[in-house]
Amino acid sequence: MTGSRVVAVGHYQPERVLTNAELATMVDTSDEWIRSRVGIETRRIAADDETVDAMAAQAAAKALANAGLAPADIDYLVVATCTAIDRSPNMAARVAARLGMTTPAAIDVNTACSGFTHALATADHAIRAGAATRALVIGSEKLTDFTDWADRSTCVLVGDGAGAVVLVAADEPEVGPVTWGSVPEMSNAVRIEGRPGTFGQEGQSVFRWATSELPRIARLVCERSGVAPEDLGGVVLHQANLRIIEPLAARLGAVNAVVARDVVESGNTSAASIPIALSKLVERREVPSGAPVLLFGFGGGLSYAGLVIRCP
Repeated sequence: MTGSRVVAVGHYQPERVLTNAELATMVDTSDEWIRSRVGIETRRIAADDETVDAMAAQAAAKALANAGLAPADIDYLVVATCTAIDRSPNMAARVAARLGMTTPAAIDVNTACSGFTHALATADHAIRAGAATRALVIGSEKLTDFTDWADRSTCVLVGDGAGAVVLVAADEPEVGPVTWGSVPEMSNAVRIEGRPGTFGQEGQSVFRWATSELPRIARLVCERSGVAPEDLGGVVLHQANLRIIEPLAARLGAVNAVVARDVVESGNTSAASIPIALSKLVERREVPSGAPVLLFGFGGGLSYAGLVIRCP
């Protein structure tokens, strides 16, 4: 096989919805303040028993059902997360156990908000190298475990959930080459440090970097994939801030693409944000099957990774 293709997607979000109005009773903020700065209206909050691996397994089961595959069919499982509380076993091993898998390679990837696109690229590489034939790639986060609910600069941003894709070997590659990298001097711009750890970020620094650098890198992703921005059917960026997403898509020149704006209803779910948003676009049939879709993650590290796939 010369490449891989995404054959199915799935996502899971907790039932609990936290509105801006509710947040305004907890900290000094308002619906208008949150909407004007990040575009978020609601976010999902996980219950105590909705752990990172539990949500990951729910999203994975949905993706497998949509692909018509059984857990035993998967030989490579990778979970992208930065909110695993335990050091070992890793989340992938726990998800494999929950799903009743047999002998998959099971690894975690932690590059925070760019985790899913990093994980997808590693799965594609494993298939291209002949080390795997069917992969399950999951982004799952429970950021609310690490949130200071008295800090209005961060607590208004976060949400919980998981998204997954099934990737299989293909004669004709439908996952393009990855463009990835990092900005080491900004490695502390987004962080969860200490024990138990609290999410913090230098929001203005990240915003300035994203709005100035991301359009150039996103164009490079398209160029390496052989897809012109105007031919994109969808653009799914890390759902951090609507004020980053909309200008970037415009500057990229993706004039015909459906731009994912799931941040409005889900908030920032870190590594889960891209697969959740992609799953919803596919579920609602907003992007035609086979259309090229740009996936681009960026965040803690400061790391980034982007690639173009064909919509399942």
